[in-house]
Amino acid sequence: MATKKDLTKEQKIKKEITRLNRVFKCLDKNKLATVQSLIKAAAFNAVTMDELQEIINVEGYTQEYKNGANQFGIKQSAEVEIYISMTRNQTTIIKQLADLAPPEARKNSKLEALRRKS
Repeated sequence: MATKKDLTKEQKIKKEITRLNRVFKCLDKNKLATVQSLIKAAAFNAVTMDELQEIINVEGYTQEYKNGANQFGIKQSAEVEIYISMTRNQTTIIKQLADLAPPEARKNSKLEALRRKS
């Protein structure tokens, strides 16, 4: 069995889509078909955010910049800016998905527990 690091990005996304489809299997078929784009976006974001975390852990949160002869300093890295943006998007997507789940499924859902924490 391939480890998580051995999988390609596409394989990781496919695996996450499968996991999310299992979470929302209680939705009726029409609603499930409607939310597939949200599920795909959530899976893409989750995998990409994992990759960004690895880059940030190696390269750090900041980077030096130089704008001309005398203008230089330290700023937030591009990876951190993207990660923050994707985190906001992921939170919105997960909230939308959680709101679509039937109330009885929300009570015991790990997704709902995560949503209540934030």
